[in-house]
Amino acid sequence: MTPIPYAELHAFPDGDDPFTGNPAGVCLMGEFLPDRVLRGIAQSNNLSETAFLVPSGKDRWDLRWFTPSVEVDLCGHATFASGALLFERNLVSGKQATFSTRSGELKVSREGDGQFAMDLPRVDYRPAEPDPIVVEALGAGIPVECLDISRVHGAKYQMMVFADEATIANLRPEHGLLASAFTNVIATARGKSADFVSRFFAPTSGVAEDPVTGSAHCTLAPYWAKKLGRPRLSARQIGPRPGALEVEPSGDRVILSGRAAMYMAGEIRL
Repeated sequence: MTPIPYAELHAFPDGDDPFTGNPAGVCLMGEFLPDRVLRGIAQSNNLSETAFLVPSGKDRWDLRWFTPSVEVDLCGHATFASGALLFERNLVSGKQATFSTRSGELKVSREGDGQFAMDLPRVDYRPAEPDPIVVEALGAGIPVECLDISRVHGAKYQMMVFADEATIANLRPEHGLLASAFTNVIATARGKSADFVSRFFAPTSGVAEDPVTGSAHCTLAPYWAKKLGRPRLSARQIGPRPGALEVEPSGDRVILSGRAAMYMAGEIRL
């Protein structure tokens, strides 16, 4: 089998600090291989997501994402990494790369100073009662506010808002108990190191904690823009592997901006 060009990029690193941001694998393919092969590659990479790209026209690609266990409907950081890689390899002739995905068309454009911007769909929310199992698993007490989120990755989601950044930084969830709730969880608070901070736990998607989650910011951005009364905000995800980005809701879309650091490049041989 022809070797598959492969790279790992770290999306939304925390300033210039190495080993920050969210690692994403990106495979450049002539055509999609069978799902069992794509899933096997993602399992072997053991990253939160691996992206698989197939060209479909000028500056256009079909894009699929796999965690080590499932194919998902939306992944922001791996889309961001895919766009950054295509620009770095001069495979984009115009101003943006367009991806056809399970979540419709997604776009990544190159800005100045090594920055990229990504256009994702807004993911809406509504008031909810906090799941008591999730509350117990997080161990931070009853949140200030709880929201149910439109399903992403085919999973149930809740967003829990806490009083301050320290609460988010100090979360030490019981992952086994959290997994028993069959709920992915965004924990967030108004920030000191940025306008708002968050962490994301995704047991139903096979990821205990995701470092810097693009899809989570499709909900975080409109929520905090409304709360803080400003359209463009700075954000940090502050788990064990932190990262930073800027967000701007725009109607039914959300723009995420930041950097992507190349970590390694090579090829996959099957």
